[in-house]
Amino acid sequence: MIDISDVEDAAKRLSGVAVKTPLLENAELNRISGGTVLIKPECFQATGSFKIRGAYNLMSRLTREQLRRGVVAFSSGNHAQGVAAAARHLGTRATIVMPADAPRAKLENTRKLGAEVITYDRHKGDREAIAQEIAAQRGAEIVPAFDHPHIIAGQGTVGLEVAEQSLALGQPAEQVLICCGGGGLTAGSAVALDARLPGVAIHGVEPEGFDDTARSLAAGHRVRVSPSARSICDALLAETPGEMTFDINRRLLGRGLVVSDDEVREAMRFAFRTLKITVEPGGAVALAAVLSGKIETHGKTTVVVISGGNVDVELFAEIQLEPN
Repeated sequence: MIDISDVEDAAKRLSGVAVKTPLLENAELNRISGGTVLIKPECFQATGSFKIRGAYNLMSRLTREQLRRGVVAFSSGNHAQGVAAAARHLGTRATIVMPADAPRAKLENTRKLGAEVITYDRHKGDREAIAQEIAAQRGAEIVPAFDHPHIIAGQGTVGLEVAEQSLALGQPAEQVLICCGGGGLTAGSAVALDARLPGVAIHGVEPEGFDDTARSLAAGHRVRVSPSARSICDALLAETPGEMTFDINRRLLGRGLVVSDDEVREAMRFAFRTLKITVEPGGAVALAAVLSGKIETHGKTTVVVISGGNVDVELFAEIQLEPN
């Protein structure tokens, strides 16, 4: 569906727009893991998450007429900000359908970037239907969160950078852990990593209850999460993997890893206190998988992608003040 050339083309388009985030190493994390752990902090990215990569890669290909009519997206927050920022770069109007209970920081930042925000009830409303209706009324373009070749290729620039940077460090990644919601970041990154680091193991990491990709990989077909599922990882609450993303992920990913909300909280505390990084719950799942021993790291070079750092101050403070 996409190949390394699509990811490389996306990287050229994103030059000067997206931040090429570094790979960071920490002695304490290496000690705990018994190996080498390299952190890819997409919380340092423009808008605080990787999402601008895919949004800009798609939107930069729209015609002048399409840009004149504007774009519509639906998102819990990080894709919303990515689309809003891309719209600002490209001089177009963005309308974002967001859950009313999305983190306040994500709602506020999306508005600050100039987007119109329309809220809905996450547990009762159909965000995709709302977005489709708005797009039809305005003649606007839908910018999907993950299930589109240009979105997948744009997110894949994270994996491309991981491969290039780990090779440059003389520590080529042997396994890469990536947060997984709809699967765009894992799928695009897997394409790039598989091409540049043959034999690398790639694992998606999800919160308990929203482990639809892990269960889909085990079943061999797409499955859905339970309607009663809940998690603090607001960025990873996809109901089922995307069709395109799962097509790629089932070919290139190893087994899915699953972490609890408590393990996510501990990872957020570790990131802040030891790595000096502010991480949102969904962004912490891959680090949580390492810290909780969900995968063997002894004697290996493991890359952990921290996908975002957009978290409300109140929730972050509450988690930091909880006893270990």
